[in-house]
Amino acid sequence: MRAWWTEFAGLVLPVDCAGCGRPRTALCGGCGELLGSPDGAAVRRVRPDPAPSGLPVVHAAAVYADEVRAVVLAHKERGALGLARPLGAALAGAVLRMGAVGPLLLVPVPSARRTVAARGHDATRRIARCAAAELRRSGRRARVAAVLRHGRAVADQTGLSGRERLANLSGAVVAARGCRGLLEVAPVVLVDDLMTTGASLAEAARAVEAAGGRIAGAAVVAGPAETELWSGGRRCS
Repeated sequence: MRAWWTEFAGLVLPVDCAGCGRPRTALCGGCGELLGSPDGAAVRRVRPDPAPSGLPVVHAAAVYADEVRAVVLAHKERGALGLARPLGAALAGAVLRMGAVGPLLLVPVPSARRTVAARGHDATRRIARCAAAELRRSGRRARVAAVLRHGRAVADQTGLSGRERLANLSGAVVAARGCRGLLEVAPVVLVDDLMTTGASLAEAARAVEAAGGRIAGAAVVAGPAETELWSGGRRCS
């Protein structure tokens, strides 16, 4: 409900840029460029150090800092739903740069039910749907399969270290019953709005593979600025 009122208010009241605060625009051109573009020109491969076991290759459209952080949080925490489309376009660019061919299943990393209820919307699923629509407009076959959920309660991840996040999420994510046939139709791309320690993506990958899915990689809107880039098992700058 909170998200509905926030979206309605944005239609009838002046808004400022979610990234930099420039008046009378929900997202200015400069902040939009920081998110990246649907062609994925600025996408980079990111990997935390240390990386959790089972983390797939992750591509990020932008750096999670400053204006980009503000835009992501405005959509997720403050219900600025109009930002889902540019965030989805950035995510689509990250998916394209993965180089996967053929049809794709975009599987959102799940949020806890209580978190979704508190926010009034499922931010990751909304962005994933916008990304799939952008990919289809570019001629790629893509659909969203929101088949993952939390099978047990987990603590709020805010403030937890990478090791603590892994322990918190270990075995927590499960695939919906009867989804095996769907997951076998096409390669799975795990999607999320951001990656920090990689714990959520690694746990989601485990759940998809346990249900018979094949992971093609992962894509996020934003990743950390300080990351290790890997090529052929060796670090590179």
